[in-house]
Amino acid sequence: MTQDAKRTARQGSPRPAARSLLGVFRHRVRGRVLALLCAMYFITYLDRVNISTAAPYIKADLGLNDTQLGLALSAFSIPYAFFQVFGGVLSDRFGPRRVLAVVGALWAIATVCTGFSVGLVTLFAARLGLGFGEGASFPTATNAMATWLPSDRRAFGQGITHASSRIGNAIAPIAVAGLIALYDWRLAFYVFGAISLLWTLAWALMYRNRPADHPKITAAELEELSTEQRAATRPRLPWRALLRRILPVTFVDFCYGWMLWVYLTWIPSFFQDSYGLNLGSFALFSTLVLVAGVLGDMVGGLVSDALLRRTGSLRIARRSVLVIGLLGSFAFIIPTLIVHQLLLTTICLAVAFFLLELTNPVLWTIPMDIAPSHAGTAGGLMNTGYGIAGILSPILFGLLVDLTGDWVASFALSAVLLLIGGLAALRIDPTKRITASVS
Repeated sequence: MTQDAKRTARQGSPRPAARSLLGVFRHRVRGRVLALLCAMYFITYLDRVNISTAAPYIKADLGLNDTQLGLALSAFSIPYAFFQVFGGVLSDRFGPRRVLAVVGALWAIATVCTGFSVGLVTLFAARLGLGFGEGASFPTATNAMATWLPSDRRAFGQGITHASSRIGNAIAPIAVAGLIALYDWRLAFYVFGAISLLWTLAWALMYRNRPADHPKITAAELEELSTEQRAATRPRLPWRALLRRILPVTFVDFCYGWMLWVYLTWIPSFFQDSYGLNLGSFALFSTLVLVAGVLGDMVGGLVSDALLRRTGSLRIARRSVLVIGLLGSFAFIIPTLIVHQLLLTTICLAVAFFLLELTNPVLWTIPMDIAPSHAGTAGGLMNTGYGIAGILSPILFGLLVDLTGDWVASFALSAVLLLIGGLAALRIDPTKRITASVS
């Protein structure tokens, strides 16, 4: 047995009876928990990316230039970035049930308020509120998954939930375009805010922080979880050890997040400006690109877990997907810098997004590998990189477009960061697990 395999065994692998993919979730409460989390990821991404499709109309209605629009797009990520760790700590202390109920209500209200914006200041404030609301959501969801999912299905859990978020990405342009055509851009924010409130109510009613506390849990399902997952208390968090192990992942997440924010905020405007497409056309092409991310998240999670079961090596299972995904995405962004052809550009952007999203479930799984008892805090620390990228990427991308008059420099900078991130991923070691005895 390899050293990685021994470490995996010590972490508490699921019992053989629950090894099949469907067997892990069928007729089990964890399947319902995962479905609720999938719905949350879908809705949060509807709420955070709907502004990108509405952006040309918001820009015209509120009289903004590209730099001002980029500032408004970045507003979400200012509190989002800095609430990651704090939100993770809150989820570790108070549990996902209470934390997601509170922040879910907050992001729902902020989404509705976006529709009432009358200028840059009110738009910026509404997006700040959305960032506060959603900042704790993914670290808290990671906490829930670390508690409810067997160790060798965690990447799958991250993959399917993030695939749900990318479905939100893909549906948002079409849904927002339809609502704009039906009334105006404001209607999209009212509708999506109401959907968020409904999810928040369902979560508060159905979720429990400890599997043993759920009224429908069975003894068989509890037996499929490790002793650590069933524990009533958590060990003290060793901050120094956590920072040392997670910060390399945070940096790679920054590089990944920079490019993801380009897709989330600027792709519709890119298609409209570069190819002169109307609302229906640029929404359609944006959706075609973003659908590739759904497949990327699903494949990335499945491949990483399959590699872990086959090799017993966390290094191989996590690192290989990160490196291939980031460097492959870099390779397919390059043609968009030199070719101005709508179909080819769309294909390259879609393949690059697929490869980029291979890495997403792995980035979120590594905090659970390293600190399973403190997955909320570890996930929040990791995702701070994505949040910081969200502050810088939209506004600097827009600024470069304004300064140069085209999109080449902005995409070139993003490609370079993908290359750096792919190389930096070689230094990530998910086997350095934090235990209660670490100080």
